[in-house]
Amino acid sequence: MKVALPLFKRSVWKGPYIVPLPIGNALKTGNPIRTNARSCTIIPQFVGVKFQVHNGKEYVPISITQEMVGFKLGEFVPTRKKFKYNLTKN
Repeated sequence: MKVALPLFKRSVWKGPYIVPLPIGNALKTGNPIRTNARSCTIIPQFVGVKFQVHNGKEYVPISITQEMVGFKLGEFVPTRKKFKYNLTKN
């Protein structure tokens, strides 16, 4: 039986959901990885890598830090704009 990390929410025997990404090339060149995989779990090998995650309209750049490990890529890229109420002059 495998030991589970408490950060990963998926079942132990399945492991974290990870999409195959070209991490080696991104670390060498410094270019961001462009992806639509918002449900991909951030693993420790992603730390220091720059991503461009699709939010439904455009690609939003993020840089992975140690505190983000265990979360999903989509949690750091909002898909909706915040509502702003503008007062009118009357």
